[in-house]
Amino acid sequence: MARRPVALVGAIVLLVEAVGIALLNWFLGLVVNKQDMSLAGLDPHAMSVSTWIAGGVFGLYLALCGLVMARSGITDRAPGRFGRLLLISAAVVHALLGAFSVGLVGWPAFVFMMVVLGLIVLTLVAYDRKPGEAADAPRTGNGAAGGAAPENGAPQPA
Repeated sequence: MARRPVALVGAIVLLVEAVGIALLNWFLGLVVNKQDMSLAGLDPHAMSVSTWIAGGVFGLYLALCGLVMARSGITDRAPGRFGRLLLISAAVVHALLGAFSVGLVGWPAFVFMMVVLGLIVLTLVAYDRKPGEAADAPRTGNGAAGGAAPENGAPQPA
């Protein structure tokens, strides 16, 4: 199965997206700072600083998601509980951003968000753990070639 390449490509895409989001918010903060206008009485400097902070936090969030996917791809192990929750939240964020981006930015942005969503979901599904499997246990084969006995202890039919 191609779960390792999918996780690694998803990690690269998330890391590039993190840098892109941080740079976009940096640019938007500069634009707000250069305009001497206020929004509902807010200080333009406060708005630009908050834009920079929000871009940095969201960029770090996406970078952390990318690192979790990279770790899964490199070690070929399922992410732990925190990593899975992080990737699930990133999938929800990308689904919502994809829905909003259709009207605000256009179809290419929607397609990009759905591709990233697909990479995240495919990684989560590909590394899905069995109920009794530990979070960091490596996945074994499908059992047919490995000769593993079923969970109830009965021998496998030949």
